[in-house]
Amino acid sequence: MNRVLLLFLAFFSIQIAKAQYTEIINSKRPGLSESPYSIGTNVYQFETGLFYRNSDNPLYTVPSDTYGGELLFRYGKFSEKLEFDLNLAYQIDDLSHHPNGHIKGLSDLTVGAKYLIRQQDFTDKSKEVRSFKKRYAFDWKRLIPSIGIYAGVHTKFVSKDYKEDDLSYKLAVLLQNDITDRLVILTNLINDKFSTDDSFYKYIITMTYAINQNWSYFIENQGQYQEDYAPKYQFGTGLAYLINENLQVDASARTNFFDDYTYYYFSTGIAWRLDRHYDTMSFKNLSDKTVKKKKKRTGFFSKLFGKKRN
Repeated sequence: MNRVLLLFLAFFSIQIAKAQYTEIINSKRPGLSESPYSIGTNVYQFETGLFYRNSDNPLYTVPSDTYGGELLFRYGKFSEKLEFDLNLAYQIDDLSHHPNGHIKGLSDLTVGAKYLIRQQDFTDKSKEVRSFKKRYAFDWKRLIPSIGIYAGVHTKFVSKDYKEDDLSYKLAVLLQNDITDRLVILTNLINDKFSTDDSFYKYIITMTYAINQNWSYFIENQGQYQEDYAPKYQFGTGLAYLINENLQVDASARTNFFDDYTYYYFSTGIAWRLDRHYDTMSFKNLSDKTVKKKKKRTGFFSKLFGKKRN
């Protein structure tokens, strides 16, 4: 627990990134990776969905069929770079070896926070009018990622069939490369349950591409490494549709590879935010005063089309 507290202190000691707020919803769904950027102060965001998982893994502890729902609540407070979240999951596992044939209940309740420690800035080439070559040349700074960090706690407030003996923790480094205004690559490096014997490491790499102002798709690869177990690899893909600046629907599918058993996962869901964000501007001639300005509403997918505000 002390290590987690020290990590949170490190969050607030690093002040090298500018604040960034997207004028449309910035959802983690439908992929599994997470952006280093927060949703902005005074924004309440709900990301929920239904899922189905099927596996013929010969290990008896792995259910053949799982149905469930999940909810991620995100809240920005205190700083544009800081976000708190609460993740809930309820599931029903069909288990042939269980006396009742299944188990069900709240399988996860995780609380955490992430902090943006570095935001990469890019050259505004729209103002370059003297050189066609410079205007359309690739900005090599885009290969340098924005960086965030996450810390979370898997609590014991779950159903008895899913309860573990001790609390466990999750740490992650979150990287984002804006390759173009439409193409974004996310990389997550994760150490989960690191305080227990079930500790494992995971990477997630996600490429998201905005087809137009309403549609985007993603492809994703993840790998998991755990002592005494063979590595696990998965591939996922899916679509998201932006209904309006505060509402998104999605669908995704994923499967495994390099294993001697099959695994399928399907999910569909929705993300909605209650936006109470205000930009705060300070003026040098007003030493003790600030002016709060409500953000302007612009087009869809501002995150991927460059309509961002610092």
